[in-house]
Amino acid sequence: MSLRKKKRRVFEIEGNLVKPSERKRFSIGATSLFDFTELGIPVEVIRGNEPGPVLFISGAIHGDEINGVEIIRKLLRRKELSQIKGTIIAIPIINVFGFNNKSRYLPDGRDLNRSFPGSKEGSQAGRMAYMLMNEVVKKSTHGIDFHTGALHRTNLPQIRAFMEDEKTRSMAKAFDAPLILNSSLRDGSLREAARKRKIPMLLFEGGEALRFDENVIKIGVRGCINVMRSIGMLPPALKKRDKEAYIAQSSHWVRAPHGGCLRLKKKLGEAVSKGDILGVISDPFDRERIEVLSRSNGVVIGLSLIPLVNRGDAIIHIGAPDKNTDKDGIDYLD
Repeated sequence: MSLRKKKRRVFEIEGNLVKPSERKRFSIGATSLFDFTELGIPVEVIRGNEPGPVLFISGAIHGDEINGVEIIRKLLRRKELSQIKGTIIAIPIINVFGFNNKSRYLPDGRDLNRSFPGSKEGSQAGRMAYMLMNEVVKKSTHGIDFHTGALHRTNLPQIRAFMEDEKTRSMAKAFDAPLILNSSLRDGSLREAARKRKIPMLLFEGGEALRFDENVIKIGVRGCINVMRSIGMLPPALKKRDKEAYIAQSSHWVRAPHGGCLRLKKKLGEAVSKGDILGVISDPFDRERIEVLSRSNGVVIGLSLIPLVNRGDAIIHIGAPDKNTDKDGIDYLD
């Protein structure tokens, strides 16, 4: 075997070598806590016997968004993975600090998903982002990152993707989530950093922080298998999809026009038309009532779970079929 061919057949992450047909678990980016306890990011690498794509699958980049953790845990038990061509890099918990503290953020209050591509000599977030970029993302050909709604918010299972890119669009449709949001890329995000490396990547949203949602988890696991089939890691599916995903070209949050007690009239996934009553806000005696109206057609893709609202609070997230230039209502917590 030539030296060049031998090098191709050995896959390495931070000094950990994985050969074809091997499956290994290890930790990367180890740091220490205040008491000098070592803390690393858990990784499992699965390699097929034949060459193929390198797919990274990651969860809990926001430490309290744990549906992705369970999706990856269930995925790693699937028998189909023994048949793959190429390599899977599975990282169920990126932000181990936040995960252990049930927090979205790192100990210094930084959002890891605003810190890419990172810096070798930067902040804690910057160093973690730099390590992930160099040891995982740059060695991959495709990626899927799992998220949920923020605390006290829930999201319809959905793919957020840069649909102008042909490869990303193909992956998004193959995933087979109920909805695809043509989502712009954010500076400092993992998705934006991957795009600059020309690595097609999906962001999956579903459910709420600090909760497992079995329906969301089922869709996430199935979606990963679907993507693996679409990029040639697994044999193609025999059965075609029954229904195409709804594609939203933009989204906006409807905000409370008044403070009070909110009663929602719409559910996740429900279609709405311009002028529909989305909810009613009332005073403590339920005498004075204020209707919250939809300003466009679309689908409910996110909801606030707190019925007590102040004027201006984001309460219902609408995915619209047309481009929308109203940035005031954008979901800034992605």
